[in-house]
Amino acid sequence: MNAWIPVSGLQIAVDGPSGSGKGTIANLLANAIGLPVLDTGLLYRFVGYSAMRGNVTINEEIAILKLLNNCIQDMQWQSGGIFVGGENIADRLRKEDVAAAASCVAAMPEVRKKLLHVQQDIAKNGCVMDGRDIGTVVLPDAQAKFFLTASLRERARRRWAQLQGLGGEVSLEATLNEIRERDRQDAERTHSPLKQAQDAVSIDSTTMRIDEVVERMLAIMARRQLIRAS
Repeated sequence: MNAWIPVSGLQIAVDGPSGSGKGTIANLLANAIGLPVLDTGLLYRFVGYSAMRGNVTINEEIAILKLLNNCIQDMQWQSGGIFVGGENIADRLRKEDVAAAASCVAAMPEVRKKLLHVQQDIAKNGCVMDGRDIGTVVLPDAQAKFFLTASLRERARRRWAQLQGLGGEVSLEATLNEIRERDRQDAERTHSPLKQAQDAVSIDSTTMRIDEVVERMLAIMARRQLIRAS
């Protein structure tokens, strides 16, 4: 049984840079409240992954858009991952080469525009959605918005630990450099750059446990009467 009951159609936006813990925290929030959780980053990773599999040039927007029209028809974006032919391929999408491809396609304005409609349509009935521009672009009217961050080194350590769990052999220093580059790309891209929404609550989790972050977010929403104890 869920610990909390949300108001009808509650949309919760969780934004933040790579390694800030937004994916894990979004899942815990969704479980506590009984809402589906949707990871927008997986959509961009799916497009990058599909381009890699189809040998499509990753930095050519016209080619990516043509690919997108086909691959979107074959996938289902649900709570828990991206499904193709009934198979959840989320683990494949979390590899570092796919992440690099995702950053490239995420900078393409027409790709972002097309995926924006996919995200907004699924979110209509309420959800927890995490990404980098949820509170500012995808769900600007979300009733609850949070911006998660942590120090660069701590975010790199978390990402490195995640990759180790997936069998990766990348070094911590290489992961730190990759996170630093991702931060630069996210901040400098022309369309939908990573930034905190004006009405978002900022939480620095550098020295916080995951459960502490989740409890703080739940308490904020309870005070706003967006959720109530079940």
